[in-house]
Amino acid sequence: MVLTVTLNPLLEHRLYFKDVKIKTVNRSYRESFSAGGKGINVSRQLNKIDIKNQAATFIGGNNGKLFRSILASEGIDLIPVSSKYDLRNASLIINETENSITTFFSPDKEIPEDESADLMNKLDKMIQNCSTVVFSGSSPSQFTDIIFSYGIELANKYDKISILDTYGQPLLKSIDASPTILHNTKLEIESSLNISLSDENRIREYLNTLYKKGIKLAFITDGGNPVYASKFDFHYKCKPPEVSVIDATGSGDSFTAGLAYGMEHSLVFEDFFKLAVALASANASKWETSAVTLEDADKLIPLITIEPIGKKMKILDDSPTI
Repeated sequence: MVLTVTLNPLLEHRLYFKDVKIKTVNRSYRESFSAGGKGINVSRQLNKIDIKNQAATFIGGNNGKLFRSILASEGIDLIPVSSKYDLRNASLIINETENSITTFFSPDKEIPEDESADLMNKLDKMIQNCSTVVFSGSSPSQFTDIIFSYGIELANKYDKISILDTYGQPLLKSIDASPTILHNTKLEIESSLNISLSDENRIREYLNTLYKKGIKLAFITDGGNPVYASKFDFHYKCKPPEVSVIDATGSGDSFTAGLAYGMEHSLVFEDFFKLAVALASANASKWETSAVTLEDADKLIPLITIEPIGKKMKILDDSPTI
């Protein structure tokens, strides 16, 4: 079973318009509410590809009540951590004429020290009861910044697979804890670590740095540009298939879910790498967030090739999975 951990959940209010005019009244023809946050998106995607999972996150206020009911309607198994603060929210304006989405976020909710400690206390048992744990998304306060690194240490202690997909201070603090798998966008790495990944050589140097810190698998995505990856000290490059992009929100989370799928099914590296890329690409071609089926992904997998770069293994698939 996969456990996802989300520190900064989000209630999304989507308003759909045929067209949007500036400086005048606009009336939507449809609205919907959805549950967001990167780890929640991972759980939604895992449900779509039939991987049993649980989602741990903070829940509070009236927004939290609606958020909880949405997760229940989607069949997402929630492990709530009570918060005295209302859940943050966002309004998404969907302009179908321009095929665009504009998002307005409320301020992050400052999770206090006692609530952060409550989640950390619960993580010990939760991680013991899972096979793979995904730490995903942003951190809303200084007290939550240490939760991911603490959870990774627990995962290593109990010999569980950990997947990290975060940025900012949690990324800085968590890399040294040695997650099993790391996934980031190129921009997240450059802005969080103040380094440049402007060419392939610099990307490979960074991947080597991660390997020296004990990170077995690493993936760097960059929209429709090539994905770079490392398996131990071997490096690979993959060009995503071309799709008609509608909304790329959640594509990174679908990618992360593909990695978790590979771990749960003990797939070889090339197979789950291709699946992760296919899930991310298919997600970008949909309005829905992280709701790609395996059938959607299977249509794209034949279009994906993985190219070894630098030192090469004799056979890409012959080494055991983690």
